[in-house]
Amino acid sequence: MTRKTVLNDSHRALGARMVDFGGWDMPIHYGSQIDEHHAVRREAGMFDVSHMTVVDLHGARARAFLRRLLANSVDKLQTAGKALYSCMLDVRGGVIDDLIVYLQDESFFRMVVNAATREKDLAWIREQAAPFGVDVRERTELAIIAVQGPQARARVIGLLHEGDRAAAQELGRFAAVHVRSAGGAPLFLARTGYTGEDGFEVVLPEDAAVAFWNALLAAGVTPAGLGARDTLRLEAGMNLYGQDMDESTTPWEAGLAWTVALDEAPAGQPRDFIGRAALEAQREAGVPRRLVGLVMDGKGVLRHGQKVLTAQGEGEILSGTFSPTLGKAIAFARVPAGETGRVRVDIRGREVPLRVARFPLVREGQAQPDALG
Repeated sequence: MTRKTVLNDSHRALGARMVDFGGWDMPIHYGSQIDEHHAVRREAGMFDVSHMTVVDLHGARARAFLRRLLANSVDKLQTAGKALYSCMLDVRGGVIDDLIVYLQDESFFRMVVNAATREKDLAWIREQAAPFGVDVRERTELAIIAVQGPQARARVIGLLHEGDRAAAQELGRFAAVHVRSAGGAPLFLARTGYTGEDGFEVVLPEDAAVAFWNALLAAGVTPAGLGARDTLRLEAGMNLYGQDMDESTTPWEAGLAWTVALDEAPAGQPRDFIGRAALEAQREAGVPRRLVGLVMDGKGVLRHGQKVLTAQGEGEILSGTFSPTLGKAIAFARVPAGETGRVRVDIRGREVPLRVARFPLVREGQAQPDALG
């Protein structure tokens, strides 16, 4: 059965085109995906991401558990509210999911995981948590609204309780704080996002979500659907689980080496996170594939599954789209390791030249050097 977020009626009232996304009835756009994309880059847009899963971890050994569970090092989190992006791996080094974890206190961490992977994530997390005595609580009563863009923070802060506005204004990047809305609703305000723009991801009780969504509308924030979210995140060089990585790929192969911390545990021994041995073995043997960014300077469309030709052999387009900011087709591709040489894409038997580019191509509204060629 298709699931609905608490904002489903709100989307329909705004004329959204709804689609099935991982078993959820979600808005793809509200009339113009391109306009929504530009609204986020230029002003402020908001996304209903309540289909994502909030998981709270409680227990005296919660940090020790996360040292084991995550490829990145939870010991980077030493201040309450700070956030960490990490992959969660299986024993072969494959990516089960990518997620964000927030330190609340030494016995309480909050994670946000992807919607489409909810059931397998929860099963895996609970299995791994059991030996540590950590209580795993799925917070199904919470909704999430992401507000992104150069004016996003100001629009949200204007809707907060007056006594909490300073804390929200002072919040650093990749951190979160507990505040209240002007109406008194409790908000978990995280300065994180999936667009390459500044802004907040707002976690709040479902019974407060519609009122807060409507307040954002009244404040001039543009509703945006999953279509714009996809073009924005690809311009910003952010992976999509299930398309750019999954259990068949390691972080080395998914352009996520920066999320792997081969650090030591406090006892001075290598931190034994799940998948570490497999990652070290693959790195020692030589990583066979890598993720590259591609730009098509000529006319054409890049789509998932198209064949990519390189000096090392064939690869494949993973995420491909038209970039509204750049006016060009862009993509992620997985290709054989080594120098790519002259890169082409096979479009219905015609070889079209591509340019390898370093992502992000757009950051905070600005095209980056590699985007321009």
